[in-house]
Amino acid sequence: MSALPATWTTAGRSECLELYQVRPGVPFEDAFSELSVLLGCIRHLTCEAEMDGSVLAGSSARILSAMAKALIDDMELGMKRRPG
Repeated sequence: MSALPATWTTAGRSECLELYQVRPGVPFEDAFSELSVLLGCIRHLTCEAEMDGSVLAGSSARILSAMAKALIDDMELGMKRRPG
C-alpha cells in the first residue's frame, strides 16, 4: 500500500453504540493500526465463540465489531472531506 497523505485524518463524527465516538483529527496511519488490532481481537473472539460456544466471546466480538465499523465509517468521512 502506498503512503497515505499526512492530511488524511478521522472526521470525528461516527458513533458506536451511542456511547463512544471516534475522535477527530487522528492520522489515518494511527487509525489503521488501531483498526488492525480491533479486527485481530474480533477474529480471536469469534473463533473462541465458535469453538467453545462462549456467549461472552460472541458478545465481545459484536461490540468490538461495532467499534471497528464506526472507525471505518469515520475514516471514510475523513477521506471525503480531505482538501482537494
